Amino acid sequence: MNLLSIDFATIWGNIIDLLSFDPKQPLMFSSGLFWVLFLVFLPIFALLRRNKTQMTIFVIAFSLYFFFKSSGWFFLLLVFTAVLDWIIARRIAQSQSKSTRKALLWLSIVCSLGILAYFKYANFFMVNLTALVGGNFQPLDILLPVGISFYTFRTISYVVDVYKGKMQPVESFTDYLFFLSFFPCLVAGPIVRARDFMPQLQELKPATAKMIYGGLWLVMLGIIKKAVVADYIGLYNNIVFDNPGGYSGVELLMAILGYTMQIYCDFSGYSDMAIGLGAIMGFDLGINFDFPYRSLNVTEFWRRWHISLSFWLRDYLYIPLGGNRKGKVRQYFNLMTTMLLGGLWHGAAWTFVIWGFGHGLGLCIHKLVMNPLKRLGNSLPVNFGAWLITFIFVATLWVFFRADSFDTACNMIGGVFSKFDPAYFPVFFERRLTWCIMMVIIFVLHFVPKSVYAKLQEWFIGSFWIFKLLIFMVVVQLVIEFASADVQPFLYAQF
Repeated sequence: MNLLSIDFATIWGNIIDLLSFDPKQPLMFSSGLFWVLFLVFLPIFALLRRNKTQMTIFVIAFSLYFFFKSSGWFFLLLVFTAVLDWIIARRIAQSQSKSTRKALLWLSIVCSLGILAYFKYANFFMVNLTALVGGNFQPLDILLPVGISFYTFRTISYVVDVYKGKMQPVESFTDYLFFLSFFPCLVAGPIVRARDFMPQLQELKPATAKMIYGGLWLVMLGIIKKAVVADYIGLYNNIVFDNPGGYSGVELLMAILGYTMQIYCDFSGYSDMAIGLGAIMGFDLGINFDFPYRSLNVTEFWRRWHISLSFWLRDYLYIPLGGNRKGKVRQYFNLMTTMLLGGLWHGAAWTFVIWGFGHGLGLCIHKLVMNPLKRLGNSLPVNFGAWLITFIFVATLWVFFRADSFDTACNMIGGVFSKFDPAYFPVFFERRLTWCIMMVIIFVLHFVPKSVYAKLQEWFIGSFWIFKLLIFMVVVQLVIEFASADVQPFLYAQF
């Protein structure tokens, strides 16, 4: 009896530890624990769906627990932000005074950005200020809450849309908290807007078989992209970026190409999982990636990459700054400002500022030469040349996005040219054959017509359950075969 009680206590203790917050193992979509929790969550959600109040409270509780497992007690910060902006938005809608409405709007924006600035940029600004004026500043021990950048942008868009009259304020606080904490897009987007999401919550239509199985298809694609491809090719990329001086130009070049594919598979994989989970629950979260490496120019790239962020920056920063309505010079200034701030949004480091500056410069140059380029026509050689220039430009800037310092980025790029020897290619292919095969496959699949993917998804949706089960088992086996020892966090979770 004593032995049984000891075993029971040990098991119970392990369960408590598993369900408690562990900063070293935040809860992610690619972890086994999440899928165990989701399999428990889903049937309860289905049972409660007809009762909107109970369903809303249940999903909020699960979402906040998900946030707790990702960031600890910082989930209370999200609740505070939700309360503040829900109240402010209602006051804006009720006020007849233009000055009062504007003051409330800026109060909301300053509070939201102030919280974000403290957690994300306090050390960055203080370190740089100390470097300018002299001193000995010791960085503060600040833990960045997961997903704070994403839910901050969502709450800002909500208050701004209410201020501009694009939507009415949400009457129910629980509905607004449901939107802001909705776990599929809590950690790393998509940056869904309240005016697109709230009508779905109000109507609460049941999820169709097409949505459920289409969502499952997206989830499996996302798992393959993230847990199989991104995590595997990232193992090599990380080694090279950590010590670029110890590798040849060929190895540096392959690491740059590897990271270019890694970040796409990682982030688009997360987006696929998030959008798929939303679809399984009956919510349309839109599209966040549209084969961005097919782009023929930088402008097209930003219409295909992280679409929810691109359109957010356009609608809530670029257009309010004046967009292209005040002449070419002002347009270029607005583009540079938007992309510089977009770069800084991704991280508190000068490498992100350089990355944003590079893309801003690329957008300005494209706008400048856009009309002359149209005269070249639309032939295959012209399109290939445009694609190649765009791809090299984007891949080169990813080096600054990934590198931990400006020197590391310069060593990576400079080493490709100064230490390049084609004789290393056969040796590289021989030693990293699986890595190379995976890179070629994901690169080729990027250029498969979208109609093919649509037909495959339609076939999966209409297939017998046994085929769905077999495909799911193949995906699980692939994850087991290629998984690293630890669950790798999503790259964008840190932003």
